[in-house]
Amino acid sequence: MLEELGEPYELRYVDMQAGEHLRDEHRARNRMMKLPVLEDGETIVSETAAIGVYLADRYALGRLAPALDDPARGAYLRWCFYSPSVLEIACMAKSSGWKYSPGQAGFGSYENVVATLEDALAAGPWLLGERFTMADVILGGTVRWMLRFDMLEPGEHIGEYAERLGERPANQRAQAKNDAIVQERGLTRG
Repeated sequence: MLEELGEPYELRYVDMQAGEHLRDEHRARNRMMKLPVLEDGETIVSETAAIGVYLADRYALGRLAPALDDPARGAYLRWCFYSPSVLEIACMAKSSGWKYSPGQAGFGSYENVVATLEDALAAGPWLLGERFTMADVILGGTVRWMLRFDMLEPGEHIGEYAERLGERPANQRAQAKNDAIVQERGLTRG
């Protein structure tokens, strides 16, 4: 997200293996003790989709986020929140073998979740057609993660979408920074 913005930023490493995310300092930023957490001056934002929407609205409105009066704003918001409220839950349900009634679950069935995403990407190359937005960063990050751990099937368009995201210069810069942290800290990639 931050690389796509092109704004200066500082990463702060939180050692989860050492329990740093459980300490009072982090708990004050996010009571759920989850990562990531964005600090922008006095503003603190947690939850990945909220961070993305905040950043795009604040620093890239009209570029990575449709303007508030742009008719594309509705589809943009839908796809920004499709990841945490639909895709992640459906993939978790499927991979964990949850027994549930799709008609009673807010996310429906895994098959419909994937078909909906496939339909959206058919017009591609991005979720809003030719227009790349923060929705692609948010949802695309989840798609790439789920594909990496075989929690999502690549389908006709999803795999190609993930490849396009991986080719973005901002994504490659972010990956290089993450790889450097992994190397510096002696971590392993899961």
